[in-house]
Amino acid sequence: MKPLTTVFVLMKTRTALKKVPLLLLLLVTSCTIWGQATIKGQLEGLATGEQPVLNLLLAKDSVLVKTTIPDTTGKFDFNQLKEGVYILHITHIGYQSYYSKLIDISKQDINLPPIQLIPKANELKVVKVSAARPFIQKKIDRVVVNPDALISNAGTTSLDVLEKAPGVLVDIDGNISMKGKSGVMVFIDNKPTYMAAGDLANYLRSLPSGSIDAIELMTTPPAGYDAAGNAGIINIKLKKNTARGLNGGINLSYGQGRYLRSNNSFNFNYRINKFNLFSNFSWNQNNNYQDLTINRYYYKPDGTYNSGFSQNSYIKRKFTGQNARIGADYYLSKKSTLGAVLSGFINPGKSGILNNAQVLDANNTSTALIKAVSESDRKWSNGSINLNYSYKIDEKGKELTANADYISYRADQTQSLTNSSFTPGGVLTEQSLLESTLPATIKIQTAKLDYVHPLEKIGKIELGVKSSFVNTDNTASFFDVESGIATPNYEFSNRFKYKENINAGYLNYSRDWEKLSLQLGMRLENTRIDGHQLGNPLIADSSFTRNYTGLFPTLYLAYRLDSAQKHQLGLSIGRRIDRPDYQDLNPFTYPIDRFTYYGGNPFLVPTYSYNLELSHTYKNKITTSLEYSIIKNLIQETNEQKGTVYYSRPGNYGQQTVFGLTVNANLQPYKWWTLQIYTEFKNVGFESTLYGQTLDENRWYWYVGPTNQFTITKNLSAELAGSYQTRILSGQFLTIPVWQVRTGLSQKVLKGNGTVRLNLSDVFYTNQPGGDIRNIANSRANWLSKLDSRVFTISFAYRFNKGKTLNIRQSGGSESEKGRVRTS
Repeated sequence: MKPLTTVFVLMKTRTALKKVPLLLLLLVTSCTIWGQATIKGQLEGLATGEQPVLNLLLAKDSVLVKTTIPDTTGKFDFNQLKEGVYILHITHIGYQSYYSKLIDISKQDINLPPIQLIPKANELKVVKVSAARPFIQKKIDRVVVNPDALISNAGTTSLDVLEKAPGVLVDIDGNISMKGKSGVMVFIDNKPTYMAAGDLANYLRSLPSGSIDAIELMTTPPAGYDAAGNAGIINIKLKKNTARGLNGGINLSYGQGRYLRSNNSFNFNYRINKFNLFSNFSWNQNNNYQDLTINRYYYKPDGTYNSGFSQNSYIKRKFTGQNARIGADYYLSKKSTLGAVLSGFINPGKSGILNNAQVLDANNTSTALIKAVSESDRKWSNGSINLNYSYKIDEKGKELTANADYISYRADQTQSLTNSSFTPGGVLTEQSLLESTLPATIKIQTAKLDYVHPLEKIGKIELGVKSSFVNTDNTASFFDVESGIATPNYEFSNRFKYKENINAGYLNYSRDWEKLSLQLGMRLENTRIDGHQLGNPLIADSSFTRNYTGLFPTLYLAYRLDSAQKHQLGLSIGRRIDRPDYQDLNPFTYPIDRFTYYGGNPFLVPTYSYNLELSHTYKNKITTSLEYSIIKNLIQETNEQKGTVYYSRPGNYGQQTVFGLTVNANLQPYKWWTLQIYTEFKNVGFESTLYGQTLDENRWYWYVGPTNQFTITKNLSAELAGSYQTRILSGQFLTIPVWQVRTGLSQKVLKGNGTVRLNLSDVFYTNQPGGDIRNIANSRANWLSKLDSRVFTISFAYRFNKGKTLNIRQSGGSESEKGRVRTS
């Protein structure tokens, strides 16, 4: 623990700052000794998402030298090649094998002429992504998940897809953790979502799974990404069609649990002359429920039982969502492209909560009955615009890109809370009504400039700068209503304004040798914030300001032990930060029900994490990793008991440590059977003092998630999958074990252009979370939730594609601010 911490602390010193550029210079200079050549090329005429396998062979004995796949535009390259004569061999389902002529290199880069694969006579020219792409792909700095490879993802939401990604867990409140750590930043197309856990979960429920092309899991993201997110970054890449002419796809689904749900999307692309137009539209309805039981037990200072509280809450939620994304690229010349992307969503939602509770004395005899009814009506909307420009300086790969983003969020919410108290015999003794309006606005502006500079035969340097400006305004107006007359409640009413400015710069160097790949980066970020809570007749004004700077290094190494690349070793090291959500810093309290209050915390400080991972990959099929993380001042929910009221607010845990083993395997026991399995065995520990209580505990947990896929006929396939996890320690919470099974069928129709899928989630209705709340003075609690988790879904997908491949560029300069938006 101490050596790793010391390394990162030293890198923050002025001496380390001076040494980093020097070390990079020495590294680059030393690499010139092994100057080698590169083979570059371009594949043309492929359908959307097709990724053939390219093998580079020695001509003299056909020994495999390197393997790669093209990018989304069809471009590929083989770097750091020794002098010699090679042959390029390309294979792909539905196309004839391709063998190039002899390629003779002698320390000079080779640019191959465009390559057009020839379709097999009896095969469709368009091969679906699910037939060609594996569920999991491992890269030097990330794991790529291809959702279309799983039948059970059809007709579901993006949040459902995330729950099936290896190492990703989503709790009942929508909080996302990865490999045992909270504090994950979620990106959409390399742009942060700027939302807190609850709002992000609702948005992902409104984004159909059919809109997703791939999910990138980065526990230690490279320096080009913002340093936010102590557990790393999850980047959801939406589908983009890349063929000339008109092409696209439609996804329709209907699901039925206790309540119905439907997720539908349509995307298309059209290229005409110098314009490329692309879009994605989706509509969804998601109705669900939660049957929540909470028990609380109160004790005297001497430890004897004093009283109790038991509550059942039936929560019914109805969400609808409309999402739209429209973009255009204009090709000014062969070297420069100007683009714009407009996107937004409107997500209205309603929820109703019926609470029935009883207060118990020391003999567990009921002394009072409480009935509470809470109703909420909320509309959460967003609009954003991105302007981007790219300039390809030369054919060697030098490129300059610029992005500017303006993003606006607005939440309009009204809610009411009616509390009624009764005697054990059912006689009404007291009743109150509390109403509130909770408008909020968030405005974000970002600007980013990136430059890529390939070094002559010795690697590549990437560098860039970014600035972001955030302004939020949250108003909470509460009123006590009696006999139809509303009186302001200044105990809960509040207005909070927040400003933040982050300026960052980064430098990244990467290099490939015959057996070794290296990526080394450094990022510098400065953060300035101002928070102001406006006063009212009961509460005085308060404000705070902060200014802090941090260095965030990253290192990746991949070493291939043999020429056939059967065995590969990997190493990644990085430092990250997790800043508080904007609303978490708001120092006010509001009631969730009569016995539970939620509050903000203006004293939160950023979380810093130090992450180390060692891995071994066998035949690109089985990856085993040893992982170790130290997290300082972890931001997570805390609970404090005062009288009979529980106060829930975000707080800083002194230190969390996570270490253990993960295994990710993609196996094929038979041609008709593919098995994808992920498992992790880890120890999670906490050391902290919360509200006078010492928390010093660690526990092991085990998670396993197998996915079986079966090819029954050419057009019919099936899936059987599930997961199991033991108890997991998370601060003051200790969850119970849960498990679930899901299954599905997939049938190709309409000559292979359409697919009908059936799937059933949580077959045995066992995925019902619960647990204990501990380390609270003179109190303890437990809870159990029953969810609408068993859902039967039928879906239909149809894709059309006409034309030749073209390039749609990634755009977006905003990278971390969205993940911290909270509006209620």
